[in-house]
Amino acid sequence: MYDRGVVDRALQLKAQGLTDRTVAQLCGVSVSAVRHWRRGTRRGPRSRTRIGTPKCLCPRCHGRELDHRAYAYLLGLYLGDGYIVGTRPKEQGGHGFELACSESWPGIREAAATAITQVMPGLTVGRRHRTGCVVLRATSKHWPCLFPQHGPGMKHTRKIELADRQQKIVDEHTEEFIRGLIHSDGCRSMNRVRRPLKDGDRWYEYPRYTFTNESKDIQRLFTDALDRLGIAWRQMNRKNISVARRDAVARLDEFVGPKY
Repeated sequence: MYDRGVVDRALQLKAQGLTDRTVAQLCGVSVSAVRHWRRGTRRGPRSRTRIGTPKCLCPRCHGRELDHRAYAYLLGLYLGDGYIVGTRPKEQGGHGFELACSESWPGIREAAATAITQVMPGLTVGRRHRTGCVVLRATSKHWPCLFPQHGPGMKHTRKIELADRQQKIVDEHTEEFIRGLIHSDGCRSMNRVRRPLKDGDRWYEYPRYTFTNESKDIQRLFTDALDRLGIAWRQMNRKNISVARRDAVARLDEFVGPKY
């Protein structure tokens, strides 16, 4: 049984594109051992985790660089319409990351698929059609590493808070985080208001953004992000946040805009 450090070094060398034989020579092991590690049919000591292919390495477990901008956007989508599920035993990877995207917004669906592959390069994004929506799915055992908010039950029934590493990314890319939240659980619409006057009713309308989520914790993450950018908001009711001031709407229009 080889030391875990040898296994890790072999994996790192494979990630650089070297052949199995070259990796074996550099690490002083057999070619068959490298092949087994690459395929996941042999494990190093103190490890019961299958070694993934280099292109799907986890940023947390293997130190691969993470696209922070794409992650901030994907985190917003996940908190709204995303979830992580276990896979069937015959499926390798351990967890399926799924996003439910409305059929009415194909542009957002493709932006979400792109964000998934930017966060975890090398994964294949599948599409499953349901009534009124398309579910995007990508499988990897490392999704819970990237989204520690994963847990049993619906998000609004449990505590949702960001890890320090996530908060740092959200602080760095606040606009992308807000954009993901609105693309999942928000909208931009025209609000019509009737004002009764002596000479008859008068109607006027104005654009506003609305964010709807049952979780108070996720609402707070949204409003905290708005506060960091100086965007005014108000609590409409138990689950709805409104952004309606002209300058605030104009600010959101700069990086969000209507769904597409």
